[in-house]
Amino acid sequence: MTAPRFLRHPGLHLIILSLLSGILLAPAARAAAYTSIDEIIDTADLFLEQHVQDYLSTSQIAGRHQIKIGRLDNRLRMKSCSEPLQASLENTEVPIGRLSVRVRCTGTTPWALYVPAHISLHRDIVVTRHPIKRNTVLQATDLMLAERDISTLTQGYLLDISQAAGTLSARALPANQPVLSSMIRIPPTIKRGDQVTISANSGPISVRMPGEALSDGTTGQQIKVRNIRSQRIIQAIVTGPGQVDALM
Repeated sequence: MTAPRFLRHPGLHLIILSLLSGILLAPAARAAAYTSIDEIIDTADLFLEQHVQDYLSTSQIAGRHQIKIGRLDNRLRMKSCSEPLQASLENTEVPIGRLSVRVRCTGTTPWALYVPAHISLHRDIVVTRHPIKRNTVLQATDLMLAERDISTLTQGYLLDISQAAGTLSARALPANQPVLSSMIRIPPTIKRGDQVTISANSGPISVRMPGEALSDGTTGQQIKVRNIRSQRIIQAIVTGPGQVDALM
């Protein structure tokens, strides 16, 4: 089979091959002109992994962490960078929960982009073993340790059952509820209506008299007490069960 006459022109086939290769390579050339979304995500992910490990090690926190990078718009067109991409966190001391990683190029065509991420940290914390009623004195048997994502909790979770045992539930708690410090309170050492001994000290003289507590109070707290003998109401400091010191 004889080639068409235009293909027999000297050098014409080289021109055609050159044009065809240009057409085929054009998409790759255009792609190389931009930084890939995967490269941006990988930069943020590697940075967070190292940053979180350093934070947990420095803070001596035992736990299992997980990093999730948010989705980026595939239509993003960030110029290809002549230098390795850099990542940083701004105004974030604790790299837990929702945050943004600043990925930037410092090359000849600089740019910066914020990548959303979420870091969860799973730790063994104190939770309720079964439903607890309000104003219940918590016993160790009411509690257990279970793994929870603390990034979803406010400050105040407990790591040891002894921190909650013996406290009073400030509200009703369902089963498997993480016990936060805001959900418990120290039981009163003295309750309103309790009979107490009032101690009054003036120099070497110490006097004791019977009294009645007019409010609840924990050790070290100031409460009102009625002197049963004189019916006088005074301020006193709770020093122990059934014991108060009059404020002179």
